Amino acid sequence: MATLFRRRRATATQTERVRERRHEGFLRHANFRWAKVSGGLCLLVILSYALIDVSPRPNGGSWYGYTLGTIGALLILWLTALGYRKRRMTSDFWSLKAWTSAHVYLGLSLIVIATWHTGFQLGWNVHTLAWALMMLVILSGLYGVAVYALLPQALSNNRDQMTQMQMLEAIRAFDRQLHAAAQPLPPGEAAPVLASLEQDPFAGGIRARLTGRYPNRATAAARAALTEAVGGDAEARAKVVALLTQKEAALARLREHLRLRALLEIWLYVHVPLTFALIAALSAHIISVFFYW
Repeated sequence: MATLFRRRRATATQTERVRERRHEGFLRHANFRWAKVSGGLCLLVILSYALIDVSPRPNGGSWYGYTLGTIGALLILWLTALGYRKRRMTSDFWSLKAWTSAHVYLGLSLIVIATWHTGFQLGWNVHTLAWALMMLVILSGLYGVAVYALLPQALSNNRDQMTQMQMLEAIRAFDRQLHAAAQPLPPGEAAPVLASLEQDPFAGGIRARLTGRYPNRATAAARAALTEAVGGDAEARAKVVALLTQKEAALARLREHLRLRALLEIWLYVHVPLTFALIAALSAHIISVFFYW
């Protein structure tokens, strides 16, 4: 009996470990395998830079500079293949999680590889342009890593198991109820309610979506106006105020959802174009090097 219990406990422990491996993030993949590879590569570059004597001084045109430049260029081209890899669904050693982990950590290693490749000689030329674009790509990528680590949980908590379409449908349902509930109100009190019904929850553009600050707050204005109103049908007015309060909460949830989605997605509109610009500058850098070699 004791043996059976130990076997079951061992099986449960093994199952739990498998589950943990499946749910671990790409940054922690395989016990930080690619972080260790990247760190080792950076350490090798720094030590070789200190130990190898390049005359008159280390620079991109020396054999050491060409070696690091070749490694860096090949690494950049490989890193751009992540988009293609995302469209191929496999779960082997080179799973998407493994590839993404390598993409992040090897991308960070380019800071050392490319900078040491230059021999710390930067100026107003195409070579420095390629280096600067690479640094901007890395910075935008770091932003992407940060938001993907922090925002998905906030997005899930805000949604509360509702989809974006369900949020929109909830607002439309409140609008239908408000339209019916506002019928007994006098024209002066019904006007702000009608303005709320005509409100576009998406108005304000990308700036409003990123900040969550929308210029047209007709629902809040209608609720404030009816709360301060006196006389008339108080019961009907109270019902409308309650519906406006619920609609305002639904709008706040939808707008927070859109804000978090925008923060998750907007970095790609910077990261991807900068990557193409980097490849163009890198090509010009390589061609000019061979032209003057």
